[in-house]
Amino acid sequence: MRPAIAGYGIPKTAEGLLPWRFAADRLAAARNYWVCTTRPDGRPHAVPVWGVVVDDTLFHGGGASTRKARNLAANPHVTVHLESGDEVVIVEGTVEKLTADDADAELLRRIDDAYEAKYGMRHGTPVWALRPTTAFGWDEYPTSVTRWDFGPAS
Repeated sequence: MRPAIAGYGIPKTAEGLLPWRFAADRLAAARNYWVCTTRPDGRPHAVPVWGVVVDDTLFHGGGASTRKARNLAANPHVTVHLESGDEVVIVEGTVEKLTADDADAELLRRIDDAYEAKYGMRHGTPVWALRPTTAFGWDEYPTSVTRWDFGPAS
């Protein structure tokens, strides 16, 4: 579907819409992800992180005492986007924190294996699993601007 952005020349037809595979492939291949959170006082916070896709889910990590982690503990809503302004992928949703105490050990091993394959190191916990609600993407603005909806935030 198309996002409702009046005045930006976004086509009204389905011609040129991108398949979800466009976004999924770029999310899996990316080296860096920008994670945007909200501080408890409402101010935004953005930080680049490493991440991996396992079972069609983006997992990213970071120390439990970081600003990002403290923000997510108070409000799990995030926007994640890739670095490219030409092949755009923006994902909105919530995250679920996974730790060694509460997550499936086999899943955590697979996440660590993916980190090692991608970055040459194992990550450990905590990691956050992105649960998308809405995503946007394009590779030719405005003709391919696409919106994907996944359901309500948890």
